[in-house]
Amino acid sequence: MTDYHVIDDRSEYERALEQLTEGNGPVAVDVERASGFRYSQRAYLIQVFRRDSGVFLFDPPAIGDFSGLQDTIGDIPWLLHAASQDLPSLHDEGLYPEAIFDTELASRLLGYDRVGLGAVVERTLGITLAKAHSADDWSTRPLPQSWLEYAALDVVYLVDAWDTVSAELEEQGKTEIARQEFEAVRLKEPKPPREDPWRRLSGLHSVRGRRNLAVARSLWEAREEFARDQDVSPGRLVPDRSLVAAVIADPSSKHELGALKAFNGRASRSQLDRWWSAIERGRLAQDLPAERVSSDALPPTRAWADRNPAADLRYKAARPLVEVAAEALHMPTENLLTPDYLRRVAWEYPGDDAASIGTALRSLGAREWQIDETSQIIATAFVESAQTAPEGTEAHS
Repeated sequence: MTDYHVIDDRSEYERALEQLTEGNGPVAVDVERASGFRYSQRAYLIQVFRRDSGVFLFDPPAIGDFSGLQDTIGDIPWLLHAASQDLPSLHDEGLYPEAIFDTELASRLLGYDRVGLGAVVERTLGITLAKAHSADDWSTRPLPQSWLEYAALDVVYLVDAWDTVSAELEEQGKTEIARQEFEAVRLKEPKPPREDPWRRLSGLHSVRGRRNLAVARSLWEAREEFARDQDVSPGRLVPDRSLVAAVIADPSSKHELGALKAFNGRASRSQLDRWWSAIERGRLAQDLPAERVSSDALPPTRAWADRNPAADLRYKAARPLVEVAAEALHMPTENLLTPDYLRRVAWEYPGDDAASIGTALRSLGAREWQIDETSQIIATAFVESAQTAPEGTEAHS
């Protein structure tokens, strides 16, 4: 077994950069985080491999400034697996590729049954990777040797897998399709912060009344502040279900809160003053949250027949045709066209010609190849749905 080690000092970091410049071809890049353990989603290990250079395991907290790595590999194509998961953490370290190849996304476009890295490596190279440490706490120091081997192999085999996957894309005539998809991932802007992130509390649907919602909000904010300060995942301090249980129990005193069995978690008692203060703040809040908030989400499709019959007919006519087109391309329907995009054009009805539908899809974020493959199909379905609609069904309803 190769003895891997973590690069955590500047001198070794600089030597690694020199070696990377001497390599050839693209660089395989991967990230290990401590999701579920730490508050942040920062990278706690960055793995880089390039042929004729070797594999390098960088320690982001210790290295700090990665501008040198950006200068060294920024203009070289990066190979990643599930790039959308890793790019935000890499961006936090100042690392931005000019071009990427995503082996997971490519595998979807090729119609692979399983697209996890282990499955792709096994399919393309006949090598079985153990996925034993993906959910471990990568902020641990020192990192065990078995973890380092796992992390290194994630990038060592990625380059060879890329050889096969990229060749298959060429054989299936999907190289340009993949390029557009990779660029969309690379350039995707981060989602704006949620207006009321506390509403994502699991179990919040069981809380009734604006005052109780204010208490739930206050508890969530107190936990969030403490988790950020301690750099610990909020749920490891006090689980969502415990916060909701405290709201529903409506304790009359700090002692009663402490006696509540459903209020548990490693910080539930050690920070009891914090949680009780949050409850009191919520009870005194003047800005009571609304019980229901407006959303731009579409109604569930099962309700369309009553709420928008014409849209229901359009959607039911178009969806199977898009599914057939995806099957002909040997890829999942959701990769041919994001399901929400189809629902929106069916609901909002930009028109029943390919050009109008293509414009609407483009505004939603569809790539040009997706528009080329689906806009005429959808237009045809919309025309047919109007012709078969019961009398009195308005096309624009």
